[in-house]
Amino acid sequence: MVDNNDSFIREVNEELRSDQFRNAWKNYGRVIIAVAVLIVVGTAGYRGYEYWHENRSSDAGDQFLAALTLANEGKAEEAKAALAALEADGYGAYAVLARMRSATVEAEKGDPAAAIKAFSEIGKDTSVPAVIRDVARMRAAWLLIDAGTYEQVSAEVEAMATPRDAMRHSAREALGLAAYKAGDMAKAREWFEQIVEDTEAPRNVASRAQILLDNITASGKAP
Repeated sequence: MVDNNDSFIREVNEELRSDQFRNAWKNYGRVIIAVAVLIVVGTAGYRGYEYWHENRSSDAGDQFLAALTLANEGKAEEAKAALAALEADGYGAYAVLARMRSATVEAEKGDPAAAIKAFSEIGKDTSVPAVIRDVARMRAAWLLIDAGTYEQVSAEVEAMATPRDAMRHSAREALGLAAYKAGDMAKAREWFEQIVEDTEAPRNVASRAQILLDNITASGKAP
């Protein structure tokens, strides 16, 4: 049964990487970029400052897009170098956006430990906007489903599994999968039930949770 569970988790994770991680920038990018734009342009006052400000922002934005292009072309080392330069010298929020993308590059090149470390550090950095910290912790948690323990996943995202949190659905799914993989079917069932009972849960997330609940029931391993 453990082998079957591991196989099922791998299949789910492949789907989620396709739905979430591979397109994480697409899914969360608008939120993150919106925060970045607010930070970068929200406090401009005088015209001279605005001109200087906008030019620096534009230059940093161009550098960031160039780094993304390198990453999308599979040039991981070149992308990391470009992102590292932005982390050090990037204007406004582009430095933290570069940190996020650099961590993603580590995951894409097959170094989950480095990616988890980077995302976790961003998640703990109180100088980073809260929405980006939350996304970073979520990314760390999803990588930890494969590369860590339930306790490690819980440390990253259980605080986001509360009823009013905007990221509760992803947090509960990560926790449920981590418990399922660890063989703790009772705990997994609790998390998956919270998903299917939440009327605001996205349909695809609720469907996956129901499939896993059916598997848990069929296994007879949850009281």
